[in-house]
Amino acid sequence: MFLKGKTALVTGSTSGIGLAYAKAFAAEGANLVINGFGDAAAIETERAALEATSGGKALYSGHDLTKPDQIAAMMAEAAAAFGGVDILVNNAGVQHVAPVEEFPVDKWDLIIALNLTAAFHTTRLALPHMKQAKWAGSSRPPRPIRSSPRRSNRLM
Repeated sequence: MFLKGKTALVTGSTSGIGLAYAKAFAAEGANLVINGFGDAAAIETERAALEATSGGKALYSGHDLTKPDQIAAMMAEAAAAFGGVDILVNNAGVQHVAPVEEFPVDKWDLIIALNLTAAFHTTRLALPHMKQAKWAGSSRPPRPIRSSPRRSNRLM
C-alpha cells in the first residue's frame, strides 16, 4: 500500500467527489481526515468503511470551513492524531449562479469563504508539516490539491 503511514485530509469528503478521493487514499493505506456535513449516521458509516479499507485510522471533522478558527482546530486535530497532514485535497466548495445585479451578497461571502479562503488556510497550515516531512521530495515543493466546486455541491 503506497500511502501506508501517510495522512490525507480531504475537505468536502462526506459525499461525492471528495468521498471518492478519500476512498482512493484509503485503498492505498492512508490515514484519513474527512470533513463535510450531512447525516451523522451516514458519515459514521463512511468513516468506518474508510478505516476498514485503509487498515489505518479515519477521523471525521465537522468543523465549519467558513471560520478560520475552526479550520485551525481541524488542522490541530489532524496533527494531534497523526502528526500532521501529508496530503491535502481542498475539495469543499459551493456554487451559486445569478446575474451580478441579482447576486445575493450572503451567497458571495459564502463562496469566497469556502471556495477561496478555506483553501488558503488549510494549505497555509498543512505546508509546514509537508515541508518538514519532505513528502513532496527534496527537489519539489509540496503540492496541495484544489478540486473545483461542481454542480453536485451547488448551493441552492
